[in-house]
Amino acid sequence: MRTIDDIREEYEFLEGDERYRLLIELGRELDPMPPALKTESTQVKGCSAAVWVYPTQRDDGRLHFLADSNAAITKGIIALVLAAVQDRPADEVRDTDVEGALEPFDLKNQLSSNRTQGVPNMIALIRETATRIAAQD
Repeated sequence: MRTIDDIREEYEFLEGDERYRLLIELGRELDPMPPALKTESTQVKGCSAAVWVYPTQRDDGRLHFLADSNAAITKGIIALVLAAVQDRPADEVRDTDVEGALEPFDLKNQLSSNRTQGVPNMIALIRETATRIAAQD
C-alpha cells in the first residue's frame, strides 16, 4: 500500500476527473476482503454506500485493516484513510491525526457530501479499535 505522503504528492498534480481516477485506483489496491467478514458488526454506520472495515493484528502487533465498499469512489476514500494508519502499532494508530493527514486532499470540496459523510465514522471505528487493542497490549 502506498503511503499517505506518496498519495498526496500525486494527488496535488491532478485535477478533477484525474483525482477521481486516483481514488478508484487506490480502492482497487486494497487487500481483498472476504465476503464472510462483511457483516453488520464490521459495517461502518452513516455512510451513503455500504462500507466495511475489519481490523486484524499482525504477529508483530501492528494493525492491518481490511476494507471494502460497494462504491468505487468510497472504496478509494477508505484506502486513503487507511494509508494514514495501515500496518502501524495500535498505540500509533490511536494517536494518528487522520483528519489532519486528510486535510491536503480537501475531500469536502472535491467530492459530494454523500461521498464524504461517513469518513468521520470510518476514522472513529479505526481509532476505537486501536484504542481497545492498545489497552490490551
